[in-house]
Amino acid sequence: MAKNTGRSVSRRAMGRRGSVTVIEDHVSRSYARNAKITFWVVSLVGGLLAATVLTEYWHPILAIILGVCCGVLVALPIAAVIVVWPVLRVFVWWLPEILTTAGLVYGFVVLAHHTTLVVRLAVIAALVLPFVLPQVRRTVMKVAWCVISRHRLRTCFAEFIIGSNRASLPFVLWARPTLVGESVWLWLRPGLAMSDLENRLEQIAAACWADKVTIERASASNSALVRVDISRRDALTGRVVSPLPDEINDGQPVGNQPPTLVPDTGTGGLDLDDVTEASVLDTPKTAARNGRSDNGKKPGQARDAVTTPATHGADDISDYID
Repeated sequence: MAKNTGRSVSRRAMGRRGSVTVIEDHVSRSYARNAKITFWVVSLVGGLLAATVLTEYWHPILAIILGVCCGVLVALPIAAVIVVWPVLRVFVWWLPEILTTAGLVYGFVVLAHHTTLVVRLAVIAALVLPFVLPQVRRTVMKVAWCVISRHRLRTCFAEFIIGSNRASLPFVLWARPTLVGESVWLWLRPGLAMSDLENRLEQIAAACWADKVTIERASASNSALVRVDISRRDALTGRVVSPLPDEINDGQPVGNQPPTLVPDTGTGGLDLDDVTEASVLDTPKTAARNGRSDNGKKPGQARDAVTTPATHGADDISDYID
């Protein structure tokens, strides 16, 4: 009996491994439960409001019946949208690709029905030839990486957020290219914080096929809005063309370049046009007016201080003169 049970379990396990799950079971049950709650709440509130309004024109019993019908008619579409939202959001995620593909197919069909083969070939060539230019290719690849990063982030979040039944997936709002990769803005759902994503930076970088990933707040007043910066290359490794080699004379080695001489104008190469004589020299009249000399003493003391070293110096020098 236990042996047969083990075989049945193994068959179910093999069936699970061979199948592809688009929507998780617990996610489907959660949305179905929310749809039921929404249906009853909207039916009750809408029915009461409709019955209250209809009692002014109809019999109360008839107004209650019509109010209930109105509430049910309003609640059914809302509940249906909630039930099928796990499938609808997949179409929302792939909306840029769907619109691009549909536009190309529809445009080619219209072009094929209203033009000749030569015109169709000319239009296709006009659309394809710009991709020969490197700038056009780089611009298209930047936009393509923004779209790819959005899908890779959702796939990574589904593994460690929904897979562990911790919280709901964050909303991937928009993305734009940067010099080193892409920046993607996220809106965190209840039960998820930025610290939960910071602990998974290496996993997110591996999922996005990037070198490294950083996360920071995108709003100073709302912690639910965060920005994911995806780096695919290092901007500092690029070569920068310097204009300095063009200033060197090719006919003479760099070590033998003559020095640049500054013409001597009597000031040692300094620009002293703004320096006046009054700002440098302190005239005797100015010193006498202030009551002090240059050394901070009175005028009489200053003269004594100056004449005394000169006389003492003369006596010393006379000893060495033959």
